[in-house]
Amino acid sequence: MGVSRIRRLAVVPAVAALVLAGACSSAEDEATGATGPGVTSEPCPNAVDKAKGCIYLGVLSDLEGGPFAALGRDINDGQLAFWKKVNEAGGIGGKYEVDIATHTKNTSYDPQKHAEAYQQVEPNVLALSMSLGTIHTQAVLDRMDAANLVSVAGTLWSGWQFKSIDKGLLLETGYSYCSEAIMGLDWLAQNKSKPTKLVSVTYKGDYGGDYATGAKKWAEANGVQVANQIQTGPNAAVGNQDGAVSQIIAAAPDVVMLATGPAEAGEIIGKAAAAGYKGRFLGSGPTWNGGLLKSAAAPAITALYNSTSPVDGWDGTSEAAKAAKAAATKEPATWGFSAGWAFSYPMKALLTKAQENGNLNRKGLRDTVDGLEVDFQGGAPKYTYGSDKPDLTKQRAIIGAPDAASPLGTKTLLTDYHGPSQDKITLSEPCVQP
Repeated sequence: MGVSRIRRLAVVPAVAALVLAGACSSAEDEATGATGPGVTSEPCPNAVDKAKGCIYLGVLSDLEGGPFAALGRDINDGQLAFWKKVNEAGGIGGKYEVDIATHTKNTSYDPQKHAEAYQQVEPNVLALSMSLGTIHTQAVLDRMDAANLVSVAGTLWSGWQFKSIDKGLLLETGYSYCSEAIMGLDWLAQNKSKPTKLVSVTYKGDYGGDYATGAKKWAEANGVQVANQIQTGPNAAVGNQDGAVSQIIAAAPDVVMLATGPAEAGEIIGKAAAAGYKGRFLGSGPTWNGGLLKSAAAPAITALYNSTSPVDGWDGTSEAAKAAKAAATKEPATWGFSAGWAFSYPMKALLTKAQENGNLNRKGLRDTVDGLEVDFQGGAPKYTYGSDKPDLTKQRAIIGAPDAASPLGTKTLLTDYHGPSQDKITLSEPCVQP
């Protein structure tokens, strides 16, 4: 037998194996409906089990250079840890692992960069595990609509809870900034003293506007005066917070509601206290960073400030909080790790249900959102997606207080808090339009 014939015979089984493997892969893909971008029969780049296919999810986040970079990095770390545990436990339906690292883009919280990154990532992914920023996501929402691209919501804007607004594409978690202000004030009224005069100090736009509107709705429901709604911006844009502080002192409220970045919150609290202000501060989740307790404002912050969060934190006792902490390789800098972990439950439920239904493709995912029931393992309240408007009666908050001896510098005072005003207020539209 000549050498050439030996080579031809050796090639035949290999070709046959490739044909059979291809036929098997096609049959499996047909059974799971795994067609279209972001789903491959080839393993993920860092697969736990190379016999499984790969689902690619994109990440558009502030990972460097933006005002929420520290939070964005921790959210991303939390999501990476979540999907690592999912893959180690068998992946999605025992057939696919999930990769969120390959198509990750830093947006620096810049809408233009976000849009450019979306353009680069969109052709390669089944969905987005993160789209950080409300106006950033709104700017590409029509393109997401045309591409049937579902995403985890990286903000708590109240608009994401309305199907008519988010086109059934955003997977939100917990409550909105608007509800956060309402529940925070209820807790303050029940556990400190009922406010008689409020001031809000917030960034412009969806985050601050939503929170300030929630404070106003609470005030209207409880017969309390809103003395001023002060708008400010990051120090990188406005220089410092002296203007906001002078307006607080002039208005003399007994409660100041904050929806800023942590650096601005610390400066406002420290300068107001130094000027003689003795009332209380209540801050939205993004205002907190444990590093504030290492600043000169630490004594004032410890004495006067409370924070709220939509998800169980680092010292939480829920099954989700324990799992997140066990999965982390180090203590994070912010509560973002816990948020990233919690934000991932809806996407896992969506992928799992679509795979079970044989619709693991973009349209299949989008169709599966309606009626999707998600159990957050106690990290946030159970939630059913696809409702036309939010049900405030089911929303809950985590209440925290600064504590230098506690992880991340904050101690959970209360979980699963729901105040009476949430049952008096209904939302028929978003609290604010960015």
